[in-house]
Amino acid sequence: MKQTWAAVMVLTLAWAGGVAAAVQDPLELVQKTSEEILGKVREERAAIDNNPRRLYQLVNEIVLPHFDFERMSRWVLGKYWRRASPQQRRRFVAEFRSLLVRTYAKSLAEYTDNKIEYLPLRRRPGAEEVTVRTEVEQAGGFPIPIDYSLYLQGGSWKVFDVVIDGVSLVTNYRSTFASEVRRGGLDKLIADLADRNQRESGRGG
Repeated sequence: MKQTWAAVMVLTLAWAGGVAAAVQDPLELVQKTSEEILGKVREERAAIDNNPRRLYQLVNEIVLPHFDFERMSRWVLGKYWRRASPQQRRRFVAEFRSLLVRTYAKSLAEYTDNKIEYLPLRRRPGAEEVTVRTEVEQAGGFPIPIDYSLYLQGGSWKVFDVVIDGVSLVTNYRSTFASEVRRGGLDKLIADLADRNQRESGRGG
């Protein structure tokens, strides 16, 4: 449940703004975008049930343009990113992005009714990295704390990590992928991700 919510909620953040525009409050950003994507899923539940790929379309339209998947990929691969060729980097970013989107799309429809509480933002004046804290309520259980890490780039906030119940999603993947690269190499990891993504996409999510 916790890892599912990490994958779901890491992709509920989006915002675009020009350098000259007033920078939107990150807490307001998280809340508005979360409500938009969750509201769309509720609104189009019947259409999504008939065509699961509609969920992918909503994710692409509302969320994906504002994620820094390259920065996430650099951190996830660590030293293996530095050793990778430009082609390997491009392929890994594409498959890692698909992995997160696939997990998100597969889970989102099941968890649209959980209430989210947005905690007060703690931010130093002029800080270019912020943490937005939320809690997702569970029926019959304690709320799940989810912290979003964003940074300011060219007047836009970009998501680069999410920490759920004290565990970083990016760090968790970093450990898993490092083991796989050591066993079979980076090309093998990329091929396995591509195969997994293709198989799951063929099942409609």
